[in-house]
Amino acid sequence: MRRRTWTFYAQFAFTLLVCLFLLVPVVMSVLAGVTVNFLQGLGSGLTLQWVYEVWRLYSDTIFLSLLIAIACLATTIVIGVPAAYVLAKRGGPVARMIEETLTLPLAIPGLAIALALLITYGGIREFRASWVFILVGHVLYTLPFMIRAVMAVLSSINFRVLEEGAASLGAGFWQRFFGVIVPNCRSGILAGSLMVVTLSIGEFNITWMLHTPLTKTLPVGLADSYASMRLEIGSAYTLVFLVMILPLLVAMQVWAQPRKRRAAVAEPEADPAQSEGLTRYVAREVVRP
Repeated sequence: MRRRTWTFYAQFAFTLLVCLFLLVPVVMSVLAGVTVNFLQGLGSGLTLQWVYEVWRLYSDTIFLSLLIAIACLATTIVIGVPAAYVLAKRGGPVARMIEETLTLPLAIPGLAIALALLITYGGIREFRASWVFILVGHVLYTLPFMIRAVMAVLSSINFRVLEEGAASLGAGFWQRFFGVIVPNCRSGILAGSLMVVTLSIGEFNITWMLHTPLTKTLPVGLADSYASMRLEIGSAYTLVFLVMILPLLVAMQVWAQPRKRRAAVAEPEADPAQSEGLTRYVAREVVRP
């Protein structure tokens, strides 16, 4: 084994310092949310009083954020998976142009997207006052992540051959789509779903511009607590936010690792995942008595 030099330890120490620089403020904020009096420090004791206060004042923002995130996930799956399939199948400059157009919201500030929605649909009073108005902004922002995740999986498998094999067995379009394409895309759909839900829960810029006093989401409530409440309540709100968002981030990392390893060792002509959807279809439609 090669002996590690001083440069390795210097780089490791620098990386550790950067991590501490980023993590210490988060830890301090979390501790402030469970401290009786932040100005007196941990010596004042620990309490969950501020967490209970956050729940009493802002529980509706938490439930609304979860509702919007679930609705956003369902919408992006219904729109994004077929769109990714069509773009991957057609190919060519037109498909690439459409793909770049769909990803354009990622390059535009969220406030600009929200302003465009307000100018276009803000005159519809019932729509403007509904949480669906915020949902539209979230879908515009998160849809590219679902499309890109599914297209990445489709580009790694020869799905056209699988479709042709299923068609030769008598499968119609919808049978091929739900029996071959969707099962082979489930890893991309799951990765895209985790990103969509995480981004929707944490989205602030679009939501801040589109929300009303009755449609506050979790990030907007977090900003409100920082501006108008005690420091301990704002920090307790941060703790609640982290409890909601960190499991999703960890799940994204855990799910991404096996895909990276498979991509590093997989051979295109010997990928067992390519025949999974076709095998399911044959077992269901042909082998079945």
